[in-house]
Amino acid sequence: MTTSLLNTCKGLIRSFVGTSPSANMDVDTPKNKGLFAQCSFVIVRSATLPTETVMQLASELRLHNGEVVFDDYPENNLDINGVTHVVSDTFDFPDYHVCFDAFIPVIKPTWVLHSLAKNRLLNPRQYSPDPRYFMSDVVACVADLPEGDSDAIAGGILAMGGLFSTKLTNQVTHIIALTIESESCVRARERDLPVKIVLPHWVDDCLKLGRKIDDQPYLLPDPDILKPSNNKAPAAKRKTQVEGAVHPDPSQDDQQAITGPRQLKKVFKKKTVMLWKDLRISPYLQNILEGIITGSGGQMTDSVLKADMFICKYRSDEEYRMASRAGKDVGNLAWLYYLIQTDEWTSPMRRLLHYPIPKDGLPGFEGLKISLSNYSGDARTYLENLINATGAECTKTLKQDNTHLITAHVLSEKCAAAKDWGIHIVNHLWLEESYTRWKMQSITDNRYTHFPKRTNLGEVVGHTQLDRTVLEKCFFPPGEDVEMTEAANARPMQQVNNNAVSAKKSSRTHEAEEATHDRNEKLRTPAPSRLIATGKENITPSTTHSRKSKEVASARLHEMTPDMMLYEKERKRVGGVVYGGRRKTDEDRIEVGRKRSVDEASDHEMTDENESKKVKRGNFSPAMHLVVSGYEKWVGHAKIEDNDKKQLRNLGITCTTDPSRATHLAAPRIVRTMKFVTALAYAPIVISTDYIDACLEANELLDPMEFRLQDKENEQKLGVSLKLSRERAQKNHGQLLQGRIIYCLENIRGGVDTFKTIVEANGGECRTWRGRKGTTVPSGRADSEASTDIDANNEVYLLSNDDDRKENKSLWTRFKEMAEGSRKVPRIVTADWILETAMSQLLLPTKQYELAA
Repeated sequence: MTTSLLNTCKGLIRSFVGTSPSANMDVDTPKNKGLFAQCSFVIVRSATLPTETVMQLASELRLHNGEVVFDDYPENNLDINGVTHVVSDTFDFPDYHVCFDAFIPVIKPTWVLHSLAKNRLLNPRQYSPDPRYFMSDVVACVADLPEGDSDAIAGGILAMGGLFSTKLTNQVTHIIALTIESESCVRARERDLPVKIVLPHWVDDCLKLGRKIDDQPYLLPDPDILKPSNNKAPAAKRKTQVEGAVHPDPSQDDQQAITGPRQLKKVFKKKTVMLWKDLRISPYLQNILEGIITGSGGQMTDSVLKADMFICKYRSDEEYRMASRAGKDVGNLAWLYYLIQTDEWTSPMRRLLHYPIPKDGLPGFEGLKISLSNYSGDARTYLENLINATGAECTKTLKQDNTHLITAHVLSEKCAAAKDWGIHIVNHLWLEESYTRWKMQSITDNRYTHFPKRTNLGEVVGHTQLDRTVLEKCFFPPGEDVEMTEAANARPMQQVNNNAVSAKKSSRTHEAEEATHDRNEKLRTPAPSRLIATGKENITPSTTHSRKSKEVASARLHEMTPDMMLYEKERKRVGGVVYGGRRKTDEDRIEVGRKRSVDEASDHEMTDENESKKVKRGNFSPAMHLVVSGYEKWVGHAKIEDNDKKQLRNLGITCTTDPSRATHLAAPRIVRTMKFVTALAYAPIVISTDYIDACLEANELLDPMEFRLQDKENEQKLGVSLKLSRERAQKNHGQLLQGRIIYCLENIRGGVDTFKTIVEANGGECRTWRGRKGTTVPSGRADSEASTDIDANNEVYLLSNDDDRKENKSLWTRFKEMAEGSRKVPRIVTADWILETAMSQLLLPTKQYELAA
């Protein structure tokens, strides 16, 4: 009876669902249980993903019940309906931004292998080919670092697309360690794992630059960056991202000129190309280009709306704006040549000089004179042309009237001269990002003045891409309707819609990149896309996946939140991932060799910003910003320091390394460290480090006035009074040395940077003196007029060691000649003069400190 009833039910089910193969399936048949059973994949072919690899990948996906189709560009546009994943080893394919807008993850082939190895679908964000996630091929683990540093490294790597493992596995590519004697490093060597052991400095430098740099100089056990400087310039890699994109107008470059017809297989197939009149190419060359395009399956047109590719030189004509608003591929002649040479499609926005250049230059760059140093080959040619595209002047030689020097590292004669002449020294990121954001970037951003040791930044030239939102805002803002009827005949409406989506998508991309370069340096998760047509007609988007997309977006935001928080914490650490502090051997210590020098270890500090952030979460403001100098309990004991600072923070005391923010300065006695001397310029209350011990012991915030520093012995020895110094500092307002120029010898004990920090904290200007011919002292007339001490402002100072070396005396003589030639009074003094002037907050006479030239 039961069997008969079951058969009857099956018959009824069949009658309702029809006779299709899926409907005739027996209801007892188990569902597919493969790992990819719920996934539908599109595999994008490219030059770097061979057909053999594609077929193996497809077989593996199908073996685990995944659905697979292939992107057959240029035969048809990518159909994303029903697709859950797009597999590609590059982001540079025509429909990448369409997938991005639809929240369909684009993943590298390694995602498939790693998911199978772990028997679960992994987070696709760590396998994105998008170059913004420059750590995407890094799987890191940490060996024997403090918990705070480990969290910071994890946050930075995860936010930039990498993976972080708490254990050493076969998939780990990098072990972050300070020594190879740690347990993980020993195990890796014993198991002969193909893993690199690097210093945390590598992660720190990559995150500061926003680019992945070579890890070779950071490899343990003998990292180059820890070796003494040999003044040897680091070599750059010959191959760069700018090959084929070094000149925006290659018709003027005989080496890149097309000399004869070629037949290509796919890049122009079923494409319509328009060459605009502003290219100003000869009829002979135009015939050659048209022959290549038509012979490769493409067509030529004189109608912007019928074109798939619009080739022009400038971003100025109405035809350029029409093509851009209509979502065409807009590039210049260099881009067209690149397509012909490679027969592979690439976005004209991937490389800065593949896109039409501005006719009037970048606002703010007119009148700038920029020179290049330490770039060679294609990278140098590319930067020279990019400078010209901004409207600035690129000079072969460096002179005093130059405004900027762009350099790949600071070990060159040009860099030394630029420092002497007060010329801005930046890396190429400043130029590239000013161009792509269409706004001059501030040279005070640390990313533009960071030069990692033993690294030539020429190897990361050309990684910056154009920003779609900026282009739309500045060059083809919406406002003039473009009739799409004629364009629909040349391109399917779905593709027109997709391009409209891509144009609107760029606003989120721009916000994400802006957030990456902000002080918090974090990536922003894109908001759900809104499909807006650029024409008169309202184009209704497909809602097939709208609900699913929202759910996916919400899940992704939830997944990214911990990574964003960790990354934000890491970026705010002054010392980055390298403990955030200094050691006894650092040049922060000031030792000038006189009797009155007080040898004192430099302070081991961590940033206060992430600390103060946590204080704010507790809904109260810190009662004290404390600079600590010479506290022996913390020197070399990072864990003790970290725990003590957490306890102090809970009591309302935030430890800071920024003297300008300090309300209090703590030291065991008067010390001549850079931190102590610099902090005095901001008039903090000076207390004893006994106050820290007392607060920690009592676990409460005590009155700091009861712990004022009393050090009569050193006050008498150094000739200073802490009470008077603070009173003078309050009156000086950091302008004790206003209008005064102070030079330092390059070999001065304590380092030029130390004295530069002290001088600038007191309102002066500090420069390195190398005895270079042609150097003159800046006028400083405006400063003199603002000062009441005009005669003193007429003096110019040189800080020197008090030894009798011939090279020093030679530099003294040249300095005296330079000062007198500039109608200034030269004062050649020992470093003690500036130290004691800063500590007493009183401009001391130079007589007892002067050295005979």
